[in-house]
Amino acid sequence: MELKALENLIARVALGDRSAFSSLYDATAPKLLGVCLRVLKQRSVAEDALQDAYVKIWKGADRYVSNGLSPMTWLITIARNCAIDRLRASRRDVGSEIDTVTETLAASGPSPEQSAIAGSEARRITSCLDELEATRGEAIRGAYLKGESYSDLAAKFDVPLNTMRTWLRRGLISLRECMER
Repeated sequence: MELKALENLIARVALGDRSAFSSLYDATAPKLLGVCLRVLKQRSVAEDALQDAYVKIWKGADRYVSNGLSPMTWLITIARNCAIDRLRASRRDVGSEIDTVTETLAASGPSPEQSAIAGSEARRITSCLDELEATRGEAIRGAYLKGESYSDLAAKFDVPLNTMRTWLRRGLISLRECMER
């Protein structure tokens, strides 16, 4: 679906138009379910996260601001954040400690990493990720596609936490530059 059509549907959803919401769901649910599945791995849990995402979309459509990014960026960010919230909740249920750094993963607005993840051009994103040094690309995939915490990634790659943060920040800058080409 084209950018203007999605923006129009979101604007109508903000006005409480149930028909527009149904159309928005039909047009975007497969992609958003894919995002949730990528983070959660289990279809039933991903479907629950997707439902949470659409509740948030319904309630928050009036906060959508067209900022030149694809409206899919906004929608995917919501779905991804709902999936990460579910992942965190399940980790807490089994007694795992989550580093407080991961609590900041669900940012309120689009950031460079969310733009990269949320872009509808998956082949370009994959190509850009492949251009990064292998460990950096793997760290970014772990943090932003699998929902792994910064501290888990630092331990996995045997580097200090601040080094991991730097890897991720610089990797996202490189991704953004690649996507802008």
